Amino acid sequence: MALDGIVMANLAAEMKNRLEGGKIAKIAQPEKDELLFTIKNQKNTWRLLISASASLPLVYFTESNKQSPMTAPNFCMLLRKHIGNGRILGVSQPGLERILCMEIEHLDELGDKRVKKLIIEIMGKHSNIIFCNEEGIILDSIKHISAQVSSVREVLPGRTYFIPQTTEKKDPLSITQEEFQEAMSSTPAPIQKALYLKLTGFSPIMGHELCHMASIDADHSANEMTEMEMVHLYRTLSHVVSDIHQANFSPNIIYRNEEPVEFSALPMSCFQSDEYQATPFESISLLLETYYATKNTITRIRQKSVDLRKIVQTALERNYKKFDLQEKQLKDTEKKDKYKVYGELLNTYGYELSGGEKKLTCLNYYTNEDITIPLDDQLSAKENAKKYFDKYNKLKRTFEAVTEQIRETKQEIDHLESVSAALDIALKEEDLVQIKEELMEYGYVKHRRAGDKKPKVTSKPFHYISSDGFHIYVGKNNYQNEELTFKVATGNDWWFHAKGIPGSHVIVKSEGKEIPDRLYEEAGALAAYYSKGRDGDKVEVDYIQKKQIKKVTGAAPGFVIYHTNYSMVAEPKLILEEV
Repeated sequence: MALDGIVMANLAAEMKNRLEGGKIAKIAQPEKDELLFTIKNQKNTWRLLISASASLPLVYFTESNKQSPMTAPNFCMLLRKHIGNGRILGVSQPGLERILCMEIEHLDELGDKRVKKLIIEIMGKHSNIIFCNEEGIILDSIKHISAQVSSVREVLPGRTYFIPQTTEKKDPLSITQEEFQEAMSSTPAPIQKALYLKLTGFSPIMGHELCHMASIDADHSANEMTEMEMVHLYRTLSHVVSDIHQANFSPNIIYRNEEPVEFSALPMSCFQSDEYQATPFESISLLLETYYATKNTITRIRQKSVDLRKIVQTALERNYKKFDLQEKQLKDTEKKDKYKVYGELLNTYGYELSGGEKKLTCLNYYTNEDITIPLDDQLSAKENAKKYFDKYNKLKRTFEAVTEQIRETKQEIDHLESVSAALDIALKEEDLVQIKEELMEYGYVKHRRAGDKKPKVTSKPFHYISSDGFHIYVGKNNYQNEELTFKVATGNDWWFHAKGIPGSHVIVKSEGKEIPDRLYEEAGALAAYYSKGRDGDKVEVDYIQKKQIKKVTGAAPGFVIYHTNYSMVAEPKLILEEV
C-alpha cells in the first residue's frame, strides 16, 4: 500500500507533536534523493528520514543512522547554510494531499529572523523535496523538473511553488454533502474506485474500507446509488474525517501468514477474518519502518530463493512427466494375465485344433465362461501357446521394472515437494542454507569446489510454548525434521504432521506428562499451517507418539512410516507466539 493522504495526516500529527519548537542539529544527505535530519526538542533527539525515491518514497522517524558521503551534495549544503540550527515553527498538510510542509525559522546573514519552507511531496515517482522562501519561491529541490520533463509544473530555482491540480478532486476534510453526492453521481465507476478518483488523499484500499464500513457493495456503480445509500456513505466518510481532524489514529499492519499485506493509519474492518491478523503500533513511523523492513526481507528472501525454486520446479516437472509415462507403461502391462490364460488354455484344448484356424473358442475354467482366443493360422497350437507365454513373461518383466521405477519416481517427487514446502516457509537467509545443502547432497545443485568452506548452519527450528507451558518445535526443512524426530524427541513425546502432504514435523515435548486436549489443537494447527495445505480452510493432521515412528530405509531425510496413528482436522493458523 502506498502512503495515502490519511497516513500522511498521521505523519503530520506525529511530526507536529515531536518537532514543533525543536532545533535542527544536523542535516545529512546519505543518498541522492534522501535527507536525514537530527532534531533536538527539549530532552529528546529525533532522527527524521525523508526519501523522495521514485521506487519507495517515505517519511518517518528512525533510531538508526546512515553513512553520509565524504562531500555533502549541493542541496544538502544549501539546507545547512539556510536552516542549519533553525527552529521548526510548525508542520502542516494542505488538505489531505500527500504533502507535508515544515516551516523553519532561522537567522540570515544580518541576524534577522527569516522563515523558510521545506515541502515534502510523497507522490510515487513524482516525489520531491522542495526548499522555498516565505514568499513561496523555490530556492532549490532535491530533484529538478524542467518543462521538458513535465508540462504540468516546473520545479526549478526561481519558480513559484504550487501544488499541481492534475485532476478535479474534492478535499474530503471540507467536502459538503451536496458536493459529495454530485461527485459520486457523476461517475459510472464502481463506488470504491469513485471514492479514490473523486477524493484527495484516498487510496483504493481506503475506498474499499469506506464501502465496507457503510455496508455498501463496493463494486456497485457510484451513479446508481440510492439517495439513502449516498447519505449513509457520506456520514461514514464524516466519521473518518472526524477522526483525522482529532488526530484519532490507530496505526496497524495487516498480516497474512506472517507476511504484511497492508498498513493503515485507521482500523481496517474489511480485513476482519481469521485469514488476517491486525498488529497495532504506537507510532506511524514505527509502523512504516517495520512494514517496509519486513517487506524488504521477504522480497530479498524470495529473490535469493528464486534459483533454488527454479531448480526444484524444473526437477518436479521432469519427474511429473516421467511418472505419467511410467503409469501408461504400467497400464499397458494389465493384459499380461490374459496372455497367460490364453497360453494355458491352448495347452489344454490345443489337441482339438487341426491347423490353420484363426481362433479357438473354449471354456475358460477360471471363470466357467466361454472364451475366444485369437490364433496365428501359420502356427501350431503349441507354438501359439508359446507366443502368448512369451508375451506374458515380457509384460511381467516390464511390470516389475516399471513398478520399481514408479516407486523411485514417486519418492523423488515426494522429496522435491517437501523441499518446495521448506522454501515456502523460509523467512531468513540462513533458512536457505540447509535447503541448498540438501539439494547439493542429492545432486540437484552442483557441489562446492575443492577448498570452498561449508557454510555455517545457524537456522534453528521454530519454537513455541503452548498455552499450558509445553514446548513445541517445528522443523523448517527435511534436515531439521529428521533431527527433531530422531534426536530431539524421546519415546513418549508426540509427533504431528499434515496427512498425505508435504509439511513440517511438529514435536511436542511431553516431559513424561499427559498432555491436555487444548495442546493437541495447538500442535495440530501448527502442523496444518506449516504444510502445503496452509492456504486451505481445514487440513487433516496425523499424530502419534514418537516411539511409533520409524525411519524409511534409504529414503531422504525427514521421511518416516508409522501405523495405528490418530487423526484430527485442524485449521491452519498461528495461534501461538514464537519464542
